[in-house]
Amino acid sequence: MEYGSIERELRIDATPDVVYEVVSSPEHLREWWPDDAELDPVLGGTGTITFGDPTAPDAKVVPLTVVEADPPRRFAFRWVYDESPATETNSFLVTFDLVPSGDGTLLRFKETGFRERGWEAAVLEEAYADHVRGWDLFLPRLVTYAGKLGERP
Repeated sequence: MEYGSIERELRIDATPDVVYEVVSSPEHLREWWPDDAELDPVLGGTGTITFGDPTAPDAKVVPLTVVEADPPRRFAFRWVYDESPATETNSFLVTFDLVPSGDGTLLRFKETGFRERGWEAAVLEEAYADHVRGWDLFLPRLVTYAGKLGERP
């Protein structure tokens, strides 16, 4: 395995406009991914996502920077665990490409930046596996949540 990127394609029963809001706005992110999110979802915008109780000392607060904001087609950000600000060599790049598909959206998800960290093989493999497990949990939640928002009255 190369541990270079994680890629998924997901069909969502909601328009690209709805899905874009779900992947870019803090109030929607909190519904399917982190426990808390603070983010200015514009090009160059910064913020944080928090895993765990935001008031607890062991909460994991992760800074991120928006690198592309092209509604309703693409939203991308860099997120970094231990350093700030995020750069190409110390962060992961997450990209959501949204393609109209009938009355819904084809979401193309990609996360890269694993090899760029310069980690030894065991660390790289564990980080990659951890992210695969995370996205395999959270992306189906995104599909369900966006689909509910996209339902017509």
